[in-house]
Amino acid sequence: MKPPRLVAGRAILLVIDVQEKLVPTLWDGPRFLRRAGFAIRAATALEVPILATEQNPAGLGKTVPEIARLLEGSEILPKTCFSLLRSRDVQARLQTRRRDQVVLVGIETHVCVLQTALDALDTGLEAFVLMDAVTSAREEDRHWGQQRLVQAGVVPLTVQSFAYELLGDSNDQRFRALLPLLKEIAAADPE
Repeated sequence: MKPPRLVAGRAILLVIDVQEKLVPTLWDGPRFLRRAGFAIRAATALEVPILATEQNPAGLGKTVPEIARLLEGSEILPKTCFSLLRSRDVQARLQTRRRDQVVLVGIETHVCVLQTALDALDTGLEAFVLMDAVTSAREEDRHWGQQRLVQAGVVPLTVQSFAYELLGDSNDQRFRALLPLLKEIAAADPE
């Protein structure tokens, strides 16, 4: 079966648990934060709705300030389930927005990101994961979480391919607005 293409009118970006007590423990945390921030800025520019979550915020803290600033105007919902899709609040928001493509960024790859993606696939949603914008405390957990995501049928993308796929054409008016962001992310993490 051919992997689906992202469509801005069908997609929602889910930002998973980028919280104060988790971020300092992350493998390659600064790079992850740049990539997750880029995904949020691109989604905002491309008018893709964003929904963020916080796992047990009383224990793990709020969303880190650099990400919270980018999420202004988006909902940040508390949760206790590892999978976002087991939260009634999240389910209600997805149904209200009538989105059937979920794009995932956040932490931890092998727990909340993985379980959300598996539940998305089980419920008939198309699941995309921005592989350079998900991480875990241990690199090994990130690696094997990403492997399991791909084996399960999730569509793997990078933050740049996310933006370009949604744009589709360099003549799109929004391309000029995104070009500085695309250059910024390429310059920040040359590989």
